[in-house]
Amino acid sequence: MYAKSLGEDGAELRPLEVWHAEDLLANIDRGREFIGRHVGLPDRITDLETARSYLRSYAEKRAADAGSLHGLWLDGELVGGLLFRVWDTSLGVCEAGCWLEPAAAGRGLVTRGMRTLLDWAFDDRGMHRAEWYASTANEASLNVARRLGMTREGVLRENYPYRGVRTSTELWAVLAPEWREARAREARADH
Repeated sequence: MYAKSLGEDGAELRPLEVWHAEDLLANIDRGREFIGRHVGLPDRITDLETARSYLRSYAEKRAADAGSLHGLWLDGELVGGLLFRVWDTSLGVCEAGCWLEPAAAGRGLVTRGMRTLLDWAFDDRGMHRAEWYASTANEASLNVARRLGMTREGVLRENYPYRGVRTSTELWAVLAPEWREARAREARADH
């Protein structure tokens, strides 16, 4: 399908397809404890069949224009993913998310990849609002929302029982006009 370069460090954004199940399982296995601190994906992907099932669920979402899944690849190895968990064209609202294994953290991969996907969501698909939900304890994810220029809209207190503990979730969002203005400012600053 596509491979979009995310810079000179060998990072690429590519779709995640059902046939990537072995890559996905290996990615989750390398980062199982790290990813699972805030994201339930490692609890869901435990073997090759559950990896295939997860990828199939997003293939079905993509076919229904209701979501999508994209891989972050570094030197040909899957190191994380970006997704639109919710994609509602009738409302013009989507919910973005991510995961990343620890060896790939701190390189800006999630931010760079999500910028590409938000450009596409707003400019090509006509979305109006992109939302980002993160545990109040997930500082890395909250920092991505900040770097993307999202606005913190609130905290859902103890809304999510995760591994037997009630956790709180921050809601961040960016609107299409805000996104376009920020991108225009960046372009002017580069000249």
